[in-house]
Amino acid sequence: MAYAEWSQVPIGIDAEKWVTRAGCRSVLAVVHTVTSGQRLLEAVELIESDARLQIVFTQAPDVFSNGVEDFLRSTGGLVLPWEQVVRERFDLALAASYGGLSQVHAPIVVMPHGAGFGKSFAVADEQVVYGLDAQRLTHNGKVIASALVLSHTDQLAVLRRQCPEAVDRAVVAGDQCYDRVVASLPHRPAYRAALGVEPEGKLLVVSSTWGRESLLGRSTELLPEILAELAPLGYSVAALLHPAVWFAHGPRQIRAWLADCRDAGLILVEPEVDWRAAIVAADQVIADHGSVGVYSAAIGRPVLLVETPLRALPTADSAQDLLRERAPRLVEGVPLAAQFQAAASNAERLLVSISAALTSCPGRSSAELRRAIYRLLEVPQPGKHRAVMPVSAPSRRTW
Repeated sequence: MAYAEWSQVPIGIDAEKWVTRAGCRSVLAVVHTVTSGQRLLEAVELIESDARLQIVFTQAPDVFSNGVEDFLRSTGGLVLPWEQVVRERFDLALAASYGGLSQVHAPIVVMPHGAGFGKSFAVADEQVVYGLDAQRLTHNGKVIASALVLSHTDQLAVLRRQCPEAVDRAVVAGDQCYDRVVASLPHRPAYRAALGVEPEGKLLVVSSTWGRESLLGRSTELLPEILAELAPLGYSVAALLHPAVWFAHGPRQIRAWLADCRDAGLILVEPEVDWRAAIVAADQVIADHGSVGVYSAAIGRPVLLVETPLRALPTADSAQDLLRERAPRLVEGVPLAAQFQAAASNAERLLVSISAALTSCPGRSSAELRRAIYRLLEVPQPGKHRAVMPVSAPSRRTW
């Protein structure tokens, strides 16, 4: 990228000549993917109203970078090119993924972009928890993060085993996504209306994460079969696809692949719509091993799991592990209505165990994260703090 394309305000050696508000602490939001960007935006919203701070964004290199440019444009934030960012200093950086962070010159807050640290992979004879391993947390023997956000105290033991040098950087701050879903529960009627579900109607949400092991990756027939069975019973069916599905293949392609299903009544929730509104609105969820099933179960939605062979296993005793162990499986050839009844009878038990494993700071995630951010910025934390906000309802039909 040519130097002429770099921003010279509000960051840079001469920036103070041009800014309207001088002396601001600089905070960089490092966006790797649309998924991590959505999580980061919630952290940014905790601090961006502070007149002492200037927030800027950048797109970091990532295999799933498709869609990030449009996402950043939609935020209205100031976006700096990565090539410039790695040659500047910032007072703080926020990230929800790991790529390229060793090149960022700032104290860094690293947070998970899914439901905690729920995936592990085999190394020799040991299962290593992804995201809490030294390979990702260190560079040249030094810990990258100044604050590593954990959702649960149980993760401290994993961190101590896998990367002990990072333990003193750990901040147990709960799960901001879970807290927002819980805050959204009173708005269920509005979400259902926005999705076109009648007050007495039933809504099934079908969720797929990305990859060949996902629901969508393993079966092209499941959605048409579900629609054919449930439409006569008066069900609405909504599909939630991971952003990595949408942007790895392109929104146009996804809409084309699912055109027949949409003609049959499928509500295809577009990636810019907050997926959490759909699970709050749902009466029943069919999910694979992605985070949507975990959050659905954690608020008491009956969940049927699609069994898939996994290369990356759920972390032992994590919310993902408990869901995989205790949720009923979708059984081919058995009427869905009967399976939904079985899942409903299991929902309350799952809610208690999954929510307890998901966060050890229920309702306090925003406050804990905000406290950690201001500690690293070395400025007093403002007294005012917004309550946890419900997620937005879809503003228009995009399916």
